[in-house]
Amino acid sequence: MHSRVPAVVAMLAAWVLLYFFCHGIAHWVVGRLLGIRFAFYTVGGTGNPEAYPAGLRWVFAHLPFFGVQTEKASMQTATPMAKAIMWSAGVTSSAVVPTLGALYAWRSGIPGSKLFLIFAIVWAIATLASNWTSRTGDYSKARRALRGR
Repeated sequence: MHSRVPAVVAMLAAWVLLYFFCHGIAHWVVGRLLGIRFAFYTVGGTGNPEAYPAGLRWVFAHLPFFGVQTEKASMQTATPMAKAIMWSAGVTSSAVVPTLGALYAWRSGIPGSKLFLIFAIVWAIATLASNWTSRTGDYSKARRALRGR
């Protein structure tokens, strides 16, 4: 019984850390691969709080997400496709990476992980859907980049 508690705590902590940090890291990795440079890194709340349900907006606006700031000159010279891919990488990784972590926990037999995997899948779908419909989300930025704006 005692060994189950640390496993569940580790599963939850890993998912939260993956969710908070993979977004900015994906922007950076994909952006660098496409020739986009970054001016600095940030740690702070989400830049898109309206994507979260009303009760969670304040929380997610104040949690320590890892972020990156693009270099202006680099973005001006990047192709529209490079910008769109870089913008899309962040939110896509926020859905995929933590879900893969929950899948790994389930495949490893962590107690409660099957139910948590279902939660993670629903959370991922909601993450993608809310960002897709947001005017300020990364997918919106990607669409604007492709339209040349």
